[in-house]
Amino acid sequence: MPDISKPVPAVTPDLKEFFAGAREGRLMVQKCAECGQLRFPAREFCSNCWSKRAAWTPVSGRGTIYSFNVMHQVYHPGFAAEIPYAVVVVELEEGCRMLSNLAGVPPHQIRCGMPVEVIFEKLTEEVSLPKFRLRGDAAQGGTR
Repeated sequence: MPDISKPVPAVTPDLKEFFAGAREGRLMVQKCAECGQLRFPAREFCSNCWSKRAAWTPVSGRGTIYSFNVMHQVYHPGFAAEIPYAVVVVELEEGCRMLSNLAGVPPHQIRCGMPVEVIFEKLTEEVSLPKFRLRGDAAQGGTR
């Protein structure tokens, strides 16, 4: 069976700053210029005040697992070798949520509330993706 690559996100003008930050090891989210609401993924309107004005801002990259789903079905052949794998929703300390993956933890051991921190996986010269790992004493086996 031929080796099939995973899809790589496109660096669009709307996401240029997000990917520039990721290449430098910084997690970036949009911040509304009117009310200060943080949001991810990027979108045209603030869901809090409906402003169209926003700027990219760095965040800590620390948070907790808010929710997760273990994938058992192959939806893209590039992920077939990783089945089962987990898709996690991380609630960042700053309040917004982000979909990603949790590195180094078997899917059946993931629990909501686990403390995590961002890491970056370099896919190409242009694209690095934020992933998460357990942080601090959680990596040693102690979780909340």
